[in-house]
Amino acid sequence: MFVKKLVEKASLKKPGGNKDSLKSDEVNPRSIFHYGLPSGCNLLAHDPIQKILAMSTIDGRIKLFGQDNTQAVLESPEALPSKFLQFIHNQPFLININANNHIEVWNIDLKSLAYVHVYKEEITSFTVLQRTFYMYIGDSFGNVSVLKIDKEQCNLIQMKYRIPFSASHGNSMADHTDTAVMYILPQPSAESKRILIIYKDGFVSLWSIQESKPIFTTGGNLIHSINHDTKKVTAACWACPFGSKVVIGYNNGELLIWNILHNIDSKIEPDLSGTQTGPLFKLNLGYKLDKIPISKLKWTYADGKASRLYVLGNSDFSSANLLQVIIINDQIESRTTKLGIGTPEPCVDMEILVSYNEQTKHKEDCFLVVGKSGHVYLYDDFSIEKYLLQSQTKSPPSLPKEVKVKLPYADSTITVAKFITDNPCLLSSNEEYMLLSKKIPSLFSFDAKQKDGSSLSSTGFTSFSNFKNIYITGHSNGGINFWDASSPLLIPIVSFNQQSEDDQSLSGVPLTTLCYDMEARLLISGDQSGTVRIFKFKPEPYATESSFLSLQGSSKKGSNIVQSLKLLKVNGAVVSITTSHDSKHIAVGSDQGYVSVIDIGGPSLLYEKHIASELSTAVISLQFGMCSLHGFEKSVLMAATKDSSAWALETETGNILNNGSVHPKKPSKALLIQMLDEQGTGGRGSSASRGIIGNSFDDGIVKDLLLLCSEKAVYVYSLSHAVQGIKKVCYKKKFNSSICCWASTCCSDAGLVLVFTNGKIEIRSLPELSLLKATSIRGLTLSTSKPNSLPDTSISASQNGDIIMVNGDQEVFIVSVLQHREIFRHLDSATRVYNKDLIVPQVIQSEHVKEKKKGIFGSMKKGSKQPPEREIEPEASRESFEELSTIFSVANFAIENESQENPHTDEDEADLDIDDIDIDGLEEKPKGNTMMAALNKQKLASKFNAFKGKLKEMNVKKEKVQVKEEPRDEKTGSVDQIKKKYGFSLTGDTSAAKMAQNKLSDNIRKLKGINLRTAEMQDNAQTFSSMAKEVLRTAENDRRTS
Repeated sequence: MFVKKLVEKASLKKPGGNKDSLKSDEVNPRSIFHYGLPSGCNLLAHDPIQKILAMSTIDGRIKLFGQDNTQAVLESPEALPSKFLQFIHNQPFLININANNHIEVWNIDLKSLAYVHVYKEEITSFTVLQRTFYMYIGDSFGNVSVLKIDKEQCNLIQMKYRIPFSASHGNSMADHTDTAVMYILPQPSAESKRILIIYKDGFVSLWSIQESKPIFTTGGNLIHSINHDTKKVTAACWACPFGSKVVIGYNNGELLIWNILHNIDSKIEPDLSGTQTGPLFKLNLGYKLDKIPISKLKWTYADGKASRLYVLGNSDFSSANLLQVIIINDQIESRTTKLGIGTPEPCVDMEILVSYNEQTKHKEDCFLVVGKSGHVYLYDDFSIEKYLLQSQTKSPPSLPKEVKVKLPYADSTITVAKFITDNPCLLSSNEEYMLLSKKIPSLFSFDAKQKDGSSLSSTGFTSFSNFKNIYITGHSNGGINFWDASSPLLIPIVSFNQQSEDDQSLSGVPLTTLCYDMEARLLISGDQSGTVRIFKFKPEPYATESSFLSLQGSSKKGSNIVQSLKLLKVNGAVVSITTSHDSKHIAVGSDQGYVSVIDIGGPSLLYEKHIASELSTAVISLQFGMCSLHGFEKSVLMAATKDSSAWALETETGNILNNGSVHPKKPSKALLIQMLDEQGTGGRGSSASRGIIGNSFDDGIVKDLLLLCSEKAVYVYSLSHAVQGIKKVCYKKKFNSSICCWASTCCSDAGLVLVFTNGKIEIRSLPELSLLKATSIRGLTLSTSKPNSLPDTSISASQNGDIIMVNGDQEVFIVSVLQHREIFRHLDSATRVYNKDLIVPQVIQSEHVKEKKKGIFGSMKKGSKQPPEREIEPEASRESFEELSTIFSVANFAIENESQENPHTDEDEADLDIDDIDIDGLEEKPKGNTMMAALNKQKLASKFNAFKGKLKEMNVKKEKVQVKEEPRDEKTGSVDQIKKKYGFSLTGDTSAAKMAQNKLSDNIRKLKGINLRTAEMQDNAQTFSSMAKEVLRTAENDRRTS
């Protein structure tokens, strides 16, 4: 017996010397493309110029959606959720702040992480100052810092400018838990000059960037004393286009509108004593009644009376109206027009996507909300506006309906799929791909989903061989779709809806398995009702006049593609199908344990056998093949039941060859059965040429080994022993860390691909099962299929290991296994979300918005001092933004010790400082602190150069046309005032002599002032001395008399 076992063991040749075995350096499993919505989405960001939408997930991924269906995925080094996510508009930078307060700078053009800045404090607020590379960071201690992106170095620079809590808030007695900066809002029309800082305790401070001090404050302890509660700020946004109204939401459900100082005259010192004594208006939307904290606020400006405020309640509370939209205009004081949007689930974030239809010349804005489950829902923003404006009329419009964002591949769920690669390809131009990609509807479009494949093809369908890769999907409604998978975006080729020769409609029964033999022109499908359909295609090429079948089932009988369609019924739902080597027979396995072999020529049922397995009889996997039995070649049909038992049937008769099944000690669900050659197969690549895509295939070569893969382990048995019912394990590998949910061989049976429920993918060599490479796909979470239910995920692979995984109706993962293999053409084009060549049209200045004195937008509370009504001029000019570089580069607040040692100097004394006298007469030393001094230098240079150019243009005009002297206009007057302020001649004479004369006069004036002050100080000193002597004399007299 011992000698017999030794001989048997030696007879199994080890594959170590096999030249065709798969090497570790040949494989590199990796995700190359992701399409659809990422699971676990919790935060949104939008670039309205580049039209890019970003979605961050709870596991540290960021999905980017660009124009023309471009998509890309960014993966953070840490799998953590995002706290803040914001674009720098029309720049290749996206800022992500994760839960560990790490500030990530992403280059979305290169799709790479450019820089990570570790912030020491807890970040509680974040705002990008658009049109610049600056950003404000607010922390839990109430301080605001300024950071800048260095575009050349792609890193973050901490600026010297800062806003300490003591300067902006000033309440040293405030509770430290309430000092956090919750929102930093640049004031509209003055973004470069003022920011609104909102603290957790409700205190609001309007901060002047240039003056480095608050110029208006409100809220805070005021609202606590009035309402006798300690509500905290949870949301805020502007509610007007010129920065005079802000809406603040609180954790007790209150919504208050506050008036903010905005018409600021630089000549008049702001009077903080005029701080308003209470909120301007209170919005009653029902949140306070249910104690629902306000989670998000978003305001959008619209012409007329359609400006809207979107309010989102906290998703942890249950309410029918967590999401509401309200009209914000002058009439809100008398009537509140609101819309409660009943979302399918509580939502965690919202965004408005601004789009413009070039064909219709109309805006097509979308209101986007993210559910707590990660699903995304769309609303037509125009329908929301229309409902709000017409809700009080006699015929109000219908309520806006949500559209769940899902894959546009079909209306029904994909239940089974097959993937074929490396067919001869004719379509190769990048221009044609770009044209087709633009025709595919966007995920976030309200357009009808493109169902007719003919409208997406520019050449007409004539042959399946025209496509490099083909993806075949079976659906829950019984339909079958063919897709061109030559590029990342799946483009429909043809669809089959007919169920029989006379029935063109969908069956509505989910498909469970597919098998496609390109060489034999056969497509075989099986469904849950036990129906097997055999499609026989006509020889190629096909006619082009009606080549495409409609996905809606309106095609004619035959449709110039299908030559014949035959139906057969089996016992139980079909769970596996395979074809023989000569494509004359097919074997069908059912969930009731029946194995049916069908002659395709009839078609006719040759035999049907029932396998009585001990635990589960469902026949999960089948394969025809040849084996050696007692020295003779034997044609067998191997079957694997759900309990991982292997059975051998005689192909011709269906008789069961093994008396007892071969199975592991601990049964688990079977995934795959495959016959292998001990040296691999007859040659790498030989089996792929057959073009048979099913559960497994038969290449007509005698096999020696049997591969059986289950959820918990993979085994390689001796085939000749297994056929006789003898369990002889040659190799095995148990899975301890996770459950395997899918398995397939690749590279002509030289490798085994295993996919686990935790997203891990392993590549193992065959037959020895050694691990070659392993990787984990972040965001890929799979589950094993439940009994009597459709699978949530569809996974299919090509013979080269290219994998397409469809997760429900939300997302698609495409994975490549081989190291130097390129599955798709145009992959770079499909992932290029940022358009560096985008030409932004010149912004046309809108008419000045005039603030009206009606309703809440014009009413003023007592004690609030506002300048008289005037047109709001845009203050955020290009020069203002350029000045920020100088302001932020200088420390505006010294260390507390230094500030105490150097008390503040009176302005009048500063005017008479001897250091202000410019002896050289070439440059005047600026007054004030270092920040303002640097700013004055920059202002003088930039304004002088600008006005010098304007003066030249004016002189040229005067030479051409002589006109009567008229009063100077406002612009010319301002030029002269600035020139006069800095000592320049009004006639354009800027000679050095004239400038020196002006400087000398100014210095003489200052010297006279200093002399006068010196004399005054001397007089005061003499007076003080005489007073001291008099006091001393009096004290001496008193002492003597006593």
